[in-house]
Amino acid sequence: INQKLKDNPSWKTLDIGCGYSANKHAKIVADVQDLSNFYKDKKKFIRITEKKLPFKDNEFDFVITSHVIEHVEDFQFFIEEIERISKQRYIELPTRLGDNLVVENFKDHIWWFKYDDESNLLLASKKNQILEPFINVSTAKKLEIVFRESLVLELFWKTKIDFKIDNDLEMKSSTK
Repeated sequence: INQKLKDNPSWKTLDIGCGYSANKHAKIVADVQDLSNFYKDKKKFIRITEKKLPFKDNEFDFVITSHVIEHVEDFQFFIEEIERISKQRYIELPTRLGDNLVVENFKDHIWWFKYDDESNLLLASKKNQILEPFINVSTAKKLEIVFRESLVLELFWKTKIDFKIDNDLEMKSSTK
């Protein structure tokens, strides 16, 4: 994704849920936290205060959202919103394994996701904590360098991403 953005510097790119580590190629960044002082000399910052995103239809060439969707109660509406405001989208989120390992994810994450690449379908279920979490975010970031495909799910799409809530995922995965 970074190479794609580097190759297209004229794109209007938005990073939603940027936190303190916005994508370097994003010209505009947005978050529910007020990070305006942090970004005041670096990027244009917009605070998200409503469920509906404060942007026009197809306003952006590219939208990035990294480690956000698993926190969003109405993730379906969120996906529809990023599809509404952009031509291309990228979501990065923890795999079910990665989600279970990290202490900070224990209470903050609502959803679990997996991608069925045979049917091109994003499957969601309520988060299911199977393991006692034992690593922090900074350790997870270090592990992602070597074990990225085991810990991070990356989705890029141009038209529409199909998704469904699959409560069977929760039941099949539960060992409680």
